[in-house]
Amino acid sequence: MIATPYLLYLGHADDPVGIKTSRGLAVFRPESCVGEFRHDDCPLTLGLPRLSLDEAVAAGARTLVLGIANAGGVLGDALVRDAVAALEAGLDVAAGLHQRLADNPLIAAAAARTGRRLHDVRDAPAGLPVGTGYPRAGRRLLTVGTDCSVGKMYASLALVAGLRAKGLPADFRATGQTGILIAGAGVPLDAVVADFISGAIEQLAPARDDGGWDVIEGQGSLFHPSFAGVSTGLLHGAQAGVLVLCHDPARPHVRGLPGRALPTIAECIAANLQVARLTSPAVRMGGIALNTVSLDEDAARAMCAALAEEHGLACSDPHRFGVDDLIDGVLA
Repeated sequence: MIATPYLLYLGHADDPVGIKTSRGLAVFRPESCVGEFRHDDCPLTLGLPRLSLDEAVAAGARTLVLGIANAGGVLGDALVRDAVAALEAGLDVAAGLHQRLADNPLIAAAAARTGRRLHDVRDAPAGLPVGTGYPRAGRRLLTVGTDCSVGKMYASLALVAGLRAKGLPADFRATGQTGILIAGAGVPLDAVVADFISGAIEQLAPARDDGGWDVIEGQGSLFHPSFAGVSTGLLHGAQAGVLVLCHDPARPHVRGLPGRALPTIAECIAANLQVARLTSPAVRMGGIALNTVSLDEDAARAMCAALAEEHGLACSDPHRFGVDDLIDGVLA
């Protein structure tokens, strides 16, 4: 297990979306976060106390979480220097980047020298099966998106809370680094060999007969050329009865690919339902979850109402306005 409390790393980051792991932990596990570590050129904050490494140790922090996502998930020079400094200050280090902490010679040597632990969250479990697509019992919901990083994890966690509030058993099934750090378990799907993606999800959300829900965190988008393969395998392995579509209306283009337009919501609904039908013929769309952080409240409410009318689906910003309408759509 990763020792808590956490010190959340922002480093030199200047992209609000790029710090989504640190932000997710600050929002969903605030009791486990003592502060944030950022350099003077970082314009971002999580609203936590800004602490040096030594101050964080004095405040009780036990693990520095490198909660940022960069292109390719690489350990740049600044990240390596800060990780080594954290180990020497007396902290363990956790990360979910594609480049593993343990594979970096400077970080590995510092961990061995100081006796501190390294946690690579993006290590795929061994022995994953190949998916079969055979019917299995249980009620499953999968969040899907018009793009990557549009709020699928936030929506999933909010939906779990909403289902539990109605007295229904519900479990969050994490498939990405942030979700795994929040939940304490899961499968880092983008680290799984392609042939085993659907089988990994079948194993993550197996058959259940208690009337409860597995809410499976979506990844990527069928319309993102870089990540559509992961999204496809997830749709097949989830075998979900209900999908919830997540969308950021302020996104100017597909994330990381200027000039490539986002799909329309109607296109995304149709494509996701079509792909999901391979293993879940009766799948339906339960609602639309908007990320309205860029809109004022009146504009956000108006957009939710307009999209609900246009598509005949419940629509809400789960983090801002709650999920009551979405839960009604899911359970309809």
